[in-house]
Amino acid sequence: MAEFEPRPPSGLSYRPDTFCDGWSTRYLHMRLASVRGYEHRYGGRPREDDAAVTCDPASGAVVFAVADGVSAAEHPQIGAQLAARSAAEEMLSQLRAGCGLDLDWDRLLITVHWQLIEQARRIVHRPDAGPCIAEELLATTLVAGLAMPTRRGIVVSVVSVGDSGVWEIRHGRIARVIGGKLGHPDEPLSSAVDPMPRLPANGPGPHTFRLDPGTVVLVGTDGFGDALDDAGTGPVASLFIRELRRPVPPLRFAHLVDFSRRTFDDDRTLLALWPATDTQGGAGAAPHTKGVAS
Repeated sequence: MAEFEPRPPSGLSYRPDTFCDGWSTRYLHMRLASVRGYEHRYGGRPREDDAAVTCDPASGAVVFAVADGVSAAEHPQIGAQLAARSAAEEMLSQLRAGCGLDLDWDRLLITVHWQLIEQARRIVHRPDAGPCIAEELLATTLVAGLAMPTRRGIVVSVVSVGDSGVWEIRHGRIARVIGGKLGHPDEPLSSAVDPMPRLPANGPGPHTFRLDPGTVVLVGTDGFGDALDDAGTGPVASLFIRELRRPVPPLRFAHLVDFSRRTFDDDRTLLALWPATDTQGGAGAAPHTKGVAS
């Protein structure tokens, strides 16, 4: 990639080029980064990805949501931010009501659906605006889920609308769990997507799996997923497999997410969860921070 100075993002409100976060609970280590892609940096467009993550202290569950505003929409960054935050708030509300792993996923997606419609009505000053106008203004993908400590270990449940997805690093490979783009390695990936505020025709259909020791779960937008190859052994996959054996410092994680690979210049957002190695005495082993290359 040729080096250049990014242009400031357009828009009426502050929206940073990059944000990152990282913390640990008794059961999990979390890292998150959202980075503006080269195309938007060069063109002065705002970052259209967003994410939200928080922890429910009572259950120890980590709830997360990752969203990718559809570029064809008029305000994709607003749609992504609203979808991620309203999804995380709804999951946290249900956990506090005692739902545990049995979240009402239909209610979650319907909540996001109506939040997007209500925001569209405020933008166009039309109380009768419906899903079509909301999609034109605020279309976004969404992956939402939670990682819950149980007697069987860490159990993860996720739903996906659109082409954002979930992957696992396991046994030296990255494998797709849910979402992402499906295609043949020798064929170009389609950019077509069925975004929120659309609702899945057959319901959200949550995917549930266990996060075993020694594995890492990755939740990301297509800016990350498209750069992987189906075998999970390409240069981007190899980079993350090598670097994410242990939790890295948040700024290092953001640097990794800001990878450069020719033709892959979309915004990218990635959340990673590692099972804590010591669940008896706090937040597990402290991440190693010395000797990390920049």
